[in-house]
Amino acid sequence: MPDSLPQLEAQRSELFRQLAALGDFRRGSITTTSGKCGKPTCHCSKRDDPGHGPHFRLTRKVRNKTMTETFDSPVALRKAQQEVATFHRFQALCGQLIEVSERICALRPIEETLTPEEKKQRRRSSRRSRER
Repeated sequence: MPDSLPQLEAQRSELFRQLAALGDFRRGSITTTSGKCGKPTCHCSKRDDPGHGPHFRLTRKVRNKTMTETFDSPVALRKAQQEVATFHRFQALCGQLIEVSERICALRPIEETLTPEEKKQRRRSSRRSRER
């Protein structure tokens, strides 16, 4: 059973309220990298050594280019993780808002909003003209 128009409008208002309360966010993904430096005297050159890392990075696309940001400290990493999580929450709320808005549009009655000039315009006949 579809929701009523007032219920959907209240749901939309609540979604807008949640969007306004989100706070800071940024898009991207937090990824890890690790590897070996290639120095023969380093511990990572030994067999079965996992190498250096993991190193955390924020990766995102900016104007069709991949941008990568590394973090100086665990505090900076935690901050970025929270901002990325908030961005995912933003995306989810936007999806819900679109769904609710589409349901509102489907339920809202059509109102006569033609101007007097538009009302005066004649409808074109669907029949073909007999002149040929």
